[in-house]
Amino acid sequence: MTDETLDTAALGRWIGNRLDQADLSIEVDGRPSGGFSAETLLLTATSPSSDSQRFVVRLETPEPAVYPPQSELSMPEIEIQYRIMDSIGRNSSLPVAGLVGYESDSAVLGTPFFVMHHVDGVVPIESPPYSVEGFFTDLPAVDRTSLISNGLEQLALLHQVDPSALGLDWLTPNGVSPGSKHLLHLWKSFGDSELHGRSHPLLEDAWALIARELPADSSVGLCWGDPRPGNIIWQGPKPACLTDFEAACMGPPEFDLGWWLMFDRTMHELAGIDRLPGDPTRDEQRSMYFNHAGRDPIDTAAHELFAAARYCVIVVRVMNRLDQRGLLPADNMVWRDNPASECLKMVLDERS
Repeated sequence: MTDETLDTAALGRWIGNRLDQADLSIEVDGRPSGGFSAETLLLTATSPSSDSQRFVVRLETPEPAVYPPQSELSMPEIEIQYRIMDSIGRNSSLPVAGLVGYESDSAVLGTPFFVMHHVDGVVPIESPPYSVEGFFTDLPAVDRTSLISNGLEQLALLHQVDPSALGLDWLTPNGVSPGSKHLLHLWKSFGDSELHGRSHPLLEDAWALIARELPADSSVGLCWGDPRPGNIIWQGPKPACLTDFEAACMGPPEFDLGWWLMFDRTMHELAGIDRLPGDPTRDEQRSMYFNHAGRDPIDTAAHELFAAARYCVIVVRVMNRLDQRGLLPADNMVWRDNPASECLKMVLDERS
């Protein structure tokens, strides 16, 4: 949606009605670059009767999500995000943005959307990796250590929220036992369907190894789905806001920890980048997480492999979407030959 097609007057009325503030004038003042989920716009709202305010609106896109659906319920991706954030905000002290509301009626802006209050802070860049450019590189070494530790502490706190209090039973289909076995079946089936019969030997090897080695679940609760420094808004080394819950699911905490550690690999070893002073190794980060969780450390190798396989599946899905847009040559192999596959190969090679 462009600035010209966005009905800012309708959006101003919608926000004003929910905040009991009349005559809100909306201006779009930012479009954060992102991945392939909801479109994000930064807004400034002004009114003759109040000070200016900052908001963020997330709009549903017409294309299918890049993650497999967790629920039997048919709902827009942004509704999933909204419901997860609303539950976390009401049932925990975790830092999430204050929500203004969700709108399912496409008549308002042409697509479902939700609005939240803006949270000041910075987000680590990922292209180029935050380990070589951006505010992370400017921090003192001790603050780099604190930032990573603080992020892992938030992840551990998320996993400690009582799932029965969250009201998120809808994340698990009826008749399914939530946990690793279900998630493995879900992601493998999703990957197979996106490959459309094409061969992806690395994924085939990974699925077989994961099925053999994925350990029994330590516990099952809410998983973030996409935990990484780039999905946290930071004020210095302190987390100010957790973001992007469209991949949330019910699973073991190691499901998330494996993803965090796998993503750390993409920002360092996979990119051939040495760690800056104070930037913890993955072994140190694993110990940090379990210390915050109050648990004895366990081997997370199988979950890191599962994370790398999921990363590959997501890239296949994204490349399929680009292909459908006519943006890739017909004989392209980028769906198979890409950094995600390189990451998976690196993890497989270490296992062998």
